[in-house]
Amino acid sequence: MEMVASGKEAGKAQQHAAALEAGKYVRYTPEQVDALERVYSECPKPSSLRRQQLIRECPILSNIEPKQIKVWFQNRRCREKQRKEASRLQTVNRKLNAMNKLLMEENDRLQKQVSQLVYENGYMRQQIHSTSVATTDNSCESVVASGQHHHQQNPTPQHPPRDANNPAGLLAIAEETLTQFLSKATGTAVDWVQMVGMKPGPDSIGIIAVSHNCSGVAARACGLVGLEPTKVAEILKDRQSWYRDCRCLDVLTVIPTANGGNIELVYMQTYAPTTLAVARDFWTLRYTTALEDGSLVVCERSLTPTTGGPPGPSVPNFVKAEMLPSGSLIRPCDGGGSMIHIVDHVDLDAWSVPEVLRPLYESPKILAQKTTIAALRHLRQIAHESNGEVPFSMGRQPAILRTFSQRLSRGFNDAVNGFVDDGWSLLGSDGIEDVTIAINSSPNKLLGTHANSSTMFSALGSGILCAKASMLLQNVPPAMLVRFLREHRSEWADCGIDAYSAASLRACPFAVPGVRPSGGFLGSQVILPLAHTAEHEEFLEVVRLEGHGFNQDDIILPRDLYLLQLCSGIDENAAGACAQLVFAPIDESFDDDLPLLPSGFRVIPLDLKSDSPSATRTLDLASTLETGSGGTARSVTDSSSGAYNLRSVLTIAFQFTYDNHLRDSVATMARQYVRSVVTSVQRVAMAISPSRPGNQLGVKNPPGSPEAHTLAQWISTSYRAHSGVELFRAEPQASDALLKLLWHHTDAIMCCSLKASPVFTFSNQAGLDMLETTLIALQDITLERILDDNGRKALCSEFPKIMQQGFACLPPGICLSSMGRPASYEQAVAWKVLNDDDSPHCLAFMFLNWTFV
Repeated sequence: MEMVASGKEAGKAQQHAAALEAGKYVRYTPEQVDALERVYSECPKPSSLRRQQLIRECPILSNIEPKQIKVWFQNRRCREKQRKEASRLQTVNRKLNAMNKLLMEENDRLQKQVSQLVYENGYMRQQIHSTSVATTDNSCESVVASGQHHHQQNPTPQHPPRDANNPAGLLAIAEETLTQFLSKATGTAVDWVQMVGMKPGPDSIGIIAVSHNCSGVAARACGLVGLEPTKVAEILKDRQSWYRDCRCLDVLTVIPTANGGNIELVYMQTYAPTTLAVARDFWTLRYTTALEDGSLVVCERSLTPTTGGPPGPSVPNFVKAEMLPSGSLIRPCDGGGSMIHIVDHVDLDAWSVPEVLRPLYESPKILAQKTTIAALRHLRQIAHESNGEVPFSMGRQPAILRTFSQRLSRGFNDAVNGFVDDGWSLLGSDGIEDVTIAINSSPNKLLGTHANSSTMFSALGSGILCAKASMLLQNVPPAMLVRFLREHRSEWADCGIDAYSAASLRACPFAVPGVRPSGGFLGSQVILPLAHTAEHEEFLEVVRLEGHGFNQDDIILPRDLYLLQLCSGIDENAAGACAQLVFAPIDESFDDDLPLLPSGFRVIPLDLKSDSPSATRTLDLASTLETGSGGTARSVTDSSSGAYNLRSVLTIAFQFTYDNHLRDSVATMARQYVRSVVTSVQRVAMAISPSRPGNQLGVKNPPGSPEAHTLAQWISTSYRAHSGVELFRAEPQASDALLKLLWHHTDAIMCCSLKASPVFTFSNQAGLDMLETTLIALQDITLERILDDNGRKALCSEFPKIMQQGFACLPPGICLSSMGRPASYEQAVAWKVLNDDDSPHCLAFMFLNWTFV
């Protein structure tokens, strides 16, 4: 027995030794671990040579085999990955717990609202049944009065005027404001209706709701942000940093309160969104305080003769608007961050604007997009930047790029409004009142230090001239129009005007150009992304305009011109969102303090029906995917009424510098240019309007082109005939099903004409994404333009084979989108598409597994 036992022990010892020899069990000393950790911090995945070098350089690691060190680094990377994943899951779990708490509170509030409505409904039924025929009129008055009493959403108590020098009177107003704000934020003082498309979740913007049947317009948001409550309050109070319509905000008085908070008297001016309306201003009391549960509240309301309080400033050219009790409730979350409720409730005096513009001031969805959602998005953006989740671009910090966005937006607002106290004055018209010309002979007053540090305004007697106009558009989604203007500058821009604007950056005596006919843009544009917000609702980018090469006398401008451009609101699902494209010329240096003279477009929807979902309309063949078996195309915008009716207001403003002796010439040029741009935009609007007769396909088919279903059939049949395999895994029988498969195919499939200079005639959705274009603009893109040199050579060598055998495979390569962005593909397949008579109709290309470089 002893011999057997000793034999087993010897076997275990041999196994242990073998395991040690194989590197499975190694005990590292603390010194060895420190040495390995230092290397890991520099290079988590060292090569074999680096590991051998490590052993030679560190004597304490000399007794460890290279294979064992390789295993240590593998395990260390695995532990790091597990740690990061565990941290990520904990963060998601905290967000889900906080969101669950938020949803439970929202559910409780909705249940209270339902109970209240049920009670009021029962009361109304009782009143109606008890009404006698003889007293119908009086009873109806009673019922109506009773209904008004129950449905008055925002009762405003009457107060005698309160002494401005009496802090107790202001504190009473502040406490009333706090109570009324909380009743809207967490109670049932307002009937809230959730906005379509705003789904709650750990990564969503939050729960967004708008008012229904209340005085004024109101919007409410609940969400989570990764910032501490005090930081959130500080950011929200700094309205100019996130509210793009805020022109100025002055805190005139600050009164500390006994509970550690403060009362502020605030005067705020806001921009008018269009040249057709007057700007608004607010005189408010803002109350910051902490609640017993540790929550932080910043609430605010206007001071009026009705509410009491001191009178505010009276400024000409502004309409006094009223802020009803609004604010933010900020509660700390477990593990960091904040849970926030934001309420914005205003009365913008809609009756003081023309009737056609009243929806701008009566739509709670527009208020939600411009103010409430904007605040939440800004908070989330700051949180991302604070956590290091936003990368640097062109060596600049995210905050610097955000400042550029704010300056572009503010400069465009200044141009649209043309305030007298900024130095603006109107020039006489030429007899037609369609374009307004304003001049500013004091640009230093408008641009401040940015003008002083530049040669742009160094010439004696120079100034700024702005040409602006507003117009109504019918049946054109704002997002679609602005996206088209951004992607296809050649449809409306004039390269001579661009060169004149660029010359002002160098103080060059560039002559005032004449306005070319529409489409006078000679070069191409390349969009270079700079930054975007967390939810991609806003883009900051540099646009390089290529192919100019202007030469005038001794002044030679660079061949390429540059614009700093801000684009926002191109999400067609965002109800009430304003779409905007603003740009300003810059030079190659792109200094942080360079002066910006923004111009651009703003499109705001006017008619918003709360009972109809936001339409997602694109310039593609998606509208034909819902066609019936009869083959008659039906527009995706078709509803029970059969028509798509949307009005929007377009505002255009272009700014130029001038010298006094050339002022009239610049004014004439600017006026003509804006009229030319208006004409171009009208033409584009008619082309892309979803309700345009014959535009159900959303594509300008050339004469003799086949219908979409027929073309899809030809593409599929020709591919099978030439290659011997099916284009789709399952070949459907119905033509509409075949078109759907082609349209939603993951690879980019596109057709081009059989001409000396082939142009594209069709593309599926993946192809449009790769080319960054639309079906309307697709027909302006040539095959040669998208291929690089290697791609063109490969196509030329294979072209005889394609025409003779009908099919060829092209090697991996790079193609360029319409924006100049390179996209790589693993393989390209080209085949000849035959019609029903077996005659060549076009060439088809399929780019497999493409991705942007």
